[in-house]
Amino acid sequence: MLSYNSAVIIALDASPLTVSTGGVARYTAELSLALARRFSENTYWLLADRAFPMPHGAPSNLRAASPADSIVNRRWWSIGVAREMTRLGADLFHGTDFSVPYVPLRPSVMTVHDLSPWLDRSWQPNSSRVRRRTAALLRARVPSMIVTPTETIRRAVIHRFHWPADRIAAIPLAASEHFRPVACPPARPYFAFVGTLEPRKNIPHLIEAWREVRQRHAVDLVIAGRRRDDFPPIAPEPGLQLLGAVPDADLPALYSNALAVVYPSLYEGFGLPVLEALQCGAVVVAGKDPAISEVAGGAAVQIEQAELAETLSAIAQNPQNFTEFSGRALERSREFSWERTGEKTQEIYAEAIRRF
Repeated sequence: MLSYNSAVIIALDASPLTVSTGGVARYTAELSLALARRFSENTYWLLADRAFPMPHGAPSNLRAASPADSIVNRRWWSIGVAREMTRLGADLFHGTDFSVPYVPLRPSVMTVHDLSPWLDRSWQPNSSRVRRRTAALLRARVPSMIVTPTETIRRAVIHRFHWPADRIAAIPLAASEHFRPVACPPARPYFAFVGTLEPRKNIPHLIEAWREVRQRHAVDLVIAGRRRDDFPPIAPEPGLQLLGAVPDADLPALYSNALAVVYPSLYEGFGLPVLEALQCGAVVVAGKDPAISEVAGGAAVQIEQAELAETLSAIAQNPQNFTEFSGRALERSREFSWERTGEKTQEIYAEAIRRF
């Protein structure tokens, strides 16, 4: 039996890396880097049924594998992953995005980021496969262990899927180290939203609230993020800056110099942009979603959705009244790191191997 301190070979699902941006892609990249750097005695393989970019700065024990066999690729989750793991001698598979191999020939860990595919189909209209496949895998108890990003989602998974409480752990995400305060006074004051443009992010409500504020205060709204195909294009208008996907290197300045970073999402599993903004010392305005509350830990201005325009107006009129939240933000963000996330995840790998 392998122990926590034994050298192991771990395979991680790299399919999220085929998407250029997004929380799951960032999670997969940052976690794999943290694991490989912290546990240099282990080998970590990123696996996918198609080509993907390797995380920048990957150490030599973080490697990529993408089989060229088209038949294997078409039947990736039924036979492809198992075949690749046998070829690589992998001890465990970590499904970083709701999936593990159908047949449990080896231990596996599944990350369930949130329950959005099941709560409202308009939030995830293209997730019918996740709704069916992941639910079936959980009912059949296929994963050895489950990881969630917050205790909020851990409790929700236990309740919805009747999952054993001792086989699921909440392990928080973290913000990358380059998210730090960057002083760069903007030409015009602005509020900022950063994240994937998708239905549950509540962006139309944010735009309406900003329009109300702009009638009284000269403040722009900057929206940065990749637009998902099911989200309608936003019409341009004066004061509204639509940046699209922004390079990671440019995000700290965008967060740091906003009057406030606004994240009015209706539902989250973690809310990584919130933590990134906190780590930049930004004033964060968010709704009262339980997962965001868990992450923010009192360091954000959390409001009811109906209070958004009023709150933004108060910030625009007297931003100095909210500077205390900047100090709270930096203090709260110090409680998270990808190194700790990697250490806790490696412990779950050992537990999954032990239980298998």
